[in-house]
Amino acid sequence: MVSMLPMPGASLPRDTRDTFFMLGLIAWTVGPHLARLPLGVGALCLAVLAWRAALAWRDAALPGRWPLLTVLLLAAGLTWREHHTLLGRDAGITLLVVLMALKTLELRARRDALVVFFLGFFLVLTQFLYSQSLLSAAAMLLSVWGWLTALTLAHMPAGRPPLREAAGTALRAALLGLPVMLALFLLFPRIPPLWSMPGDGARTGLSDHLRLGDVAELAQDDSVALRLRFEGAPPPLSQLYLRGPVLSRYDGLSWQAEPWPRRSPVPERVAPAQPPGPGPGLRYEMTLEPLRIAWLPLLDYATTPPQAEPPLTGLRAPDDDSLQWRLRSPLGERTRLSAVAAPARPQGGVLSRWDRLQLTSLPPGLHPRTRAWARALAAQPALLHADARTLAQAVLQHLREDGYAYTLSPGPYEGDAIDEFWMDRKLGFCEHYASAFVVVMRSLGVPARIVTGYQGADPTPVDGYWVVRQSNAHAWAEYWQDGQGWLRADPTAAVAPDRILRSTALRPASGLVIGTLDSVSPGLRLQLRRWLETWDNRWNQWVLGYGRQQQFQLLRDWGWPEVDAAALARLLVLCLAALGLAGAGWAWWDGRRQAPWPRLQRRLARRLARWDVPMATTDSPAALARRLSERHGEGAAPMVAALQALQRQRYAPGAAPADLGAWWRRFRSAERRSVAAPSLPRARP
Repeated sequence: MVSMLPMPGASLPRDTRDTFFMLGLIAWTVGPHLARLPLGVGALCLAVLAWRAALAWRDAALPGRWPLLTVLLLAAGLTWREHHTLLGRDAGITLLVVLMALKTLELRARRDALVVFFLGFFLVLTQFLYSQSLLSAAAMLLSVWGWLTALTLAHMPAGRPPLREAAGTALRAALLGLPVMLALFLLFPRIPPLWSMPGDGARTGLSDHLRLGDVAELAQDDSVALRLRFEGAPPPLSQLYLRGPVLSRYDGLSWQAEPWPRRSPVPERVAPAQPPGPGPGLRYEMTLEPLRIAWLPLLDYATTPPQAEPPLTGLRAPDDDSLQWRLRSPLGERTRLSAVAAPARPQGGVLSRWDRLQLTSLPPGLHPRTRAWARALAAQPALLHADARTLAQAVLQHLREDGYAYTLSPGPYEGDAIDEFWMDRKLGFCEHYASAFVVVMRSLGVPARIVTGYQGADPTPVDGYWVVRQSNAHAWAEYWQDGQGWLRADPTAAVAPDRILRSTALRPASGLVIGTLDSVSPGLRLQLRRWLETWDNRWNQWVLGYGRQQQFQLLRDWGWPEVDAAALARLLVLCLAALGLAGAGWAWWDGRRQAPWPRLQRRLARRLARWDVPMATTDSPAALARRLSERHGEGAAPMVAALQALQRQRYAPGAAPADLGAWWRRFRSAERRSVAAPSLPRARP
């Protein structure tokens, strides 16, 4: 029968079982870090844990000091080779994982185990330096439960308590602390997360420079870049352009953003464009993932500062016509902000001679065939005196009609990449089309530049939010039209209209596992991803995004008269005091409920003292019955019988737990029927 099967590890000695449990717990806790550790260090830590498991299985002696020192020096060397330092976040966590693994090889006393428990709890916290997602929080919550179980086992030295019993005790202890945790979460003053470091949170994303192929690589990343929620009807996906770095410097290989602020050697650099007049704007809320650039990818066209909680530090408003909002340093944490996008780009402005020269310049000697094609286009009779808009439309029409294709994998371009793309292969991704378009426009004498950012979103909102992924990264172009200013031109829309109109991004070929899953159930993977992202977004909004404004709103909902930081502190103190009193009352009640035998001993000692029968705390009921019988003989027979019954209830094999309250009532009844010895006065009832 299944119920008769032994539990895993039931035949192992307790020390071996507890060691295996702790090693498995360590592996679970450090598992998320293994992908970030240097390969050699990760393999070394796993080898140390396997070594310790083998020693526990064979009940062999632990190694001495020199082998441990050798492994530590080897790990330090590998860490230095990878990080070029032993300090800082990544190197520090690497060494912490190594120390955790090595400490298992010197578990000779309880204090050594307590050090391992402390390191385990600390490693749980370090996970949030890298990820604060719902899945990470759930995994680390399981780790906390495991470490509480291990700590409980360490304080149960006698016998062989089952793991289930220790886990239940640890869970009950954690649940008892839940009200305090909720009070602190809801009311404690909000401070920036301690696990956030500027610039360290983003691994992929936009950049302030562009080489052919960069956006194509980014488009294969399906991770979430940001989420949008609009007040009112959302704009069409074809109009969903989120503006990032504007790239105007070109050296023939890559495009670079202008330094901040842009300096011009002539005083008449730019006459700023006039902002749009009063009118409705598109209001929206954005939850932005960590960035690796100091640009905010806001919706075109943002003319007012975004509002964030806490406020964005070092936010710089655009001082030119690029409409770029910059920060002093990249965002290192998930940020929620609200902003307003103007319905149309500000019009007008005057381009200085210096800027016109810079924005029409090309490296000498490069792209000769593309330049020759541009001159031939401009020489057509219909375009001899055309303005910039007409020339741009002619270039886009050429893209539509001349067999250009949109692909993630055009293959490597060698030599003059623009000439080869424009004249020969005609295969590329958005950065190929934007780069070639800008080169052609500059060859025609029209100021032009590249804009990078995100375009489009998932076709269906998730939990009310439109999800913009890294795969929505995009590059488009802007050209200057005198009297109107900068106008957007998206060459990708000319060759792949579905990419812009329906936000249908190209997808790389699926791997074996994903391909098999899609073949079995075509929509299952997308449904699972959408379900996970829905809950992850709720986690972001309700937990990670819970800030001071939400705290104040909570006080208003509770009817608090004055809503400010002082009121928040007073309410927190009141809640903690109430919880403290409730905890003290519960401890008093639980002590009385959990320890009835000591109370009964004290009451019994007082009653027997009246019968001249001394009682020690170590006396059993049988010893008291014998002593009472010797002192009072048959006169105390009812009390003796009651004490002998208590002895059987407490110590007989297979006896059920005694009801001490009922027994005490029977004992008092027996006392009233008993007769004291002639030399002693009868005890008062």
